[in-house]
Amino acid sequence: MSSVSNYKHKSLLRSRIGNFCVASAGLATMLLASGNAVAIDVDAGDYTALPAGTNLGMVYYQYATADSLYSDGDKAPINAGLDSQVGILRGVHFTEIGGYTVDPQFLLPFGKVEGKDDTSALGDTSGIGDLLLAATVWLVNKPESNTYFGITPFLYVPVGSYDRNDTLNLGENRWKYALQAGYITGLTSKISLDLIGDVTFFGKNDELGASKATLEQDPLYQFQGFLRYNVTPQWDLRTGISHTLGGETQVNDINQDNDLATTKMTIGTAWFANPGLQLIANYGRDLSVENGFKEQHRLNFRGRKVIVLINIVYLCFTTERMRNAGAKVQLRRYVITQEALELIQGVLFQSGLGGTEFVILAEKSDVTNQV
Repeated sequence: MSSVSNYKHKSLLRSRIGNFCVASAGLATMLLASGNAVAIDVDAGDYTALPAGTNLGMVYYQYATADSLYSDGDKAPINAGLDSQVGILRGVHFTEIGGYTVDPQFLLPFGKVEGKDDTSALGDTSGIGDLLLAATVWLVNKPESNTYFGITPFLYVPVGSYDRNDTLNLGENRWKYALQAGYITGLTSKISLDLIGDVTFFGKNDELGASKATLEQDPLYQFQGFLRYNVTPQWDLRTGISHTLGGETQVNDINQDNDLATTKMTIGTAWFANPGLQLIANYGRDLSVENGFKEQHRLNFRGRKVIVLINIVYLCFTTERMRNAGAKVQLRRYVITQEALELIQGVLFQSGLGGTEFVILAEKSDVTNQV
């Protein structure tokens, strides 16, 4: 088998595991890179703009199993298997720029993927995935009517675990760029519709396999839709459908004939345990697959916490004479911002009050608990 043909064979195998790469986004976006990647999955409600100054800390977990492999829409006559356990750490900050709400954020995936049964030769991999940087700009932000429209550019930074000799990798060894748009509207007082579309563009991976072949990929498109029903203000039920298409790869300029055409569904629920903590659980599966592994079961869990940094400051003025005597005078307890704390420290330093002592306690708390 020639070098090019050998890489075509290997790339086809990679493409068949490609739709198992998961992006959660946002945002949640999750990503598992194995030489081929899918578009950016989101949760229903992700395009809801929050007030400027809000900070979110999120943790995602997904467990998924796939037990069939497809090529050109036909199921391969083997006992295929691929299991994954993936997590994501995500941080989001809402701010206002030029009158528009913007949420700069990062997502860092990590986890493990393992080939099973007749595809156990794929091996396994674990570590971190590529860092994802993003920021949504809301062009429409009308909470009174539950109407939002935002545009999100994404940048994938290739810092994830990658070994060119491995078929499965969490990192992709290439830059990626994506653009996503999301729209939310309230159909009734209890029912909301979410519509999301995105396109992903791929840089080159010039270290594919032991001979360092060059991997290129056509743009990948995804369309998602969700319906949410608010049982109570704190609890909703949701269902969604997604279709991904495009993304054919080329290895050393040879087309691999592995376009994705994957349709999947999800059902789930979201619950606010308190005003600052939201828990989300989703179950999903692939309905149809053109190329790649077909997911039979997929479980997603997400915890989202509203956090704010509070500085509790005790100003204690002491003179050298008082310190020698073991005395300390506590003046007052203040709850202030980080900026105010730095200003106080600067003023006292410039005033020559070197004997001033600070006891600073910083804690992450629910915003609503501080009001």
